[in-house]
Amino acid sequence: MTFMPSEMKTPLLASCASEQSDPRGPEGPVISIIGSGDFSRSLAVRLVACGFRVAVGSRDPRRVPGGLFPDAVELRSQRAAAEAAETVVFAAVYPEHYHTLAALRERLAGKVLVDVSSAARLSGGERSNAERLAELFPESRVVKGFNVISAWALQAADHDGSRQVLICSDCSDAKATVLQLARRLGFSPVDRGGLRASREIEEAPLILFPTWGGPILATFLLFLFFYLYLFLRQVLLPYLDQGENNFYQLPLVTVNETLPAVALVTLALVYLPGLLAAAFQLLRGTKYMRFPGWLDCWLCRRKQLGLLSFLCAVLHAVYSMCLTLRKAAGYALLNAAYRQVKDGAENSWVEQRVWRSDLYLSCGILGFGVLSLLALTSLPSVGNALNWREFTFVQSGLGYAALTLSTMHTLFFGWDFAFFPSAYPYYLPPVYLLALILPCVVLVGRIFLALPCLMLRLAKIRQGWESARHRPSNNQEPARSSEAHPSLNVGDV
Repeated sequence: MTFMPSEMKTPLLASCASEQSDPRGPEGPVISIIGSGDFSRSLAVRLVACGFRVAVGSRDPRRVPGGLFPDAVELRSQRAAAEAAETVVFAAVYPEHYHTLAALRERLAGKVLVDVSSAARLSGGERSNAERLAELFPESRVVKGFNVISAWALQAADHDGSRQVLICSDCSDAKATVLQLARRLGFSPVDRGGLRASREIEEAPLILFPTWGGPILATFLLFLFFYLYLFLRQVLLPYLDQGENNFYQLPLVTVNETLPAVALVTLALVYLPGLLAAAFQLLRGTKYMRFPGWLDCWLCRRKQLGLLSFLCAVLHAVYSMCLTLRKAAGYALLNAAYRQVKDGAENSWVEQRVWRSDLYLSCGILGFGVLSLLALTSLPSVGNALNWREFTFVQSGLGYAALTLSTMHTLFFGWDFAFFPSAYPYYLPPVYLLALILPCVVLVGRIFLALPCLMLRLAKIRQGWESARHRPSNNQEPARSSEAHPSLNVGDV
């Protein structure tokens, strides 16, 4: 393949390619950056790649090493950079140094001043950096934005174009200018309203996995419960009662028995809130009443719970493959062979055990495969390639298939052992029986919702039908609408 010389002039960012048709092209508007740190350098690289002229303002331009900025960037004093800007000026200095910019107040008057700083700590009551900057420059139009983008992301190519940029301002025109600029730079801008939202935007980079806290805590508590239950049932009580030493099981065997229980219960927790939401809608006879706060939060955390369930299933598969590598497994095999020789048994084949092992392994493999597909479609790049019906079929239809196969895997593993008294040492049931309770409740609930009398009524409610007690009288205006009473649409969950 050969390349024409003109192809070498193609801009780095594909998102900017369409913008190069602008008659100003590489001689685009001048955007100034006050500050010469790492963020300033990365932002300048991105702006130049998208066809803008850039002026960087430094307190002492002579101290900036040569080659730090692209050749197309003009390195000036802060005053000269502020004067050179046509409309937009980025304030890329630490908030504690804002007061040093007071001398630029006249030169920044009427211009869009973009604050890119982040909060130093989580403290909800204090004013934001952007609000302080707006007070310091009352004649400038302050916009908060670009603080959630790292210096590395600014220099990345267009494959990072889906990264969101949170923007807010009290001036609609200035905000529209920055929103358009973010699109030209290859990002996805999100309008968060007025400058009052700047505190939340500044604290966003400090929050560690904000939507994962509850699901991780729930998964950890489930793991802790099942692990301690197995430790009590299989290790501690036999040791105290009979002096049997099973502590060697703790690092691998006990963990491997805990993981599938956690994976199964967590997967059931993904689909239980959908059933509860459907029950609320059936009982209320309308979809225009909000769900309780705890249910709203639960519905919004199903993706995280599903991925954590998949993680536990993956670990269970890996641990299971490693069981035969243990020294204990080798010793157990030798002991079983010795007992068979001692008893004079020539054939140890047991048809029932063969069927049991093959069935529960087959269901486990199929369930793991479907669960892997669910995890794959949760990726934005994959999910965006599906239409709504396809996505719903995968996440709902195949999700219930994964839950059913995982439940069958557990049932075949347990076989009929739950009906023997020997399965309840110290009156404690096997752990797989505890893990089956919630999944079975969810599957039975789903079967009930599939009954025509309930399914048809629920479909009418989700299409906007309301029961008589919610309908307005003839002399009253309709009091509710989907806009007036927003409700999380549970669809086919």
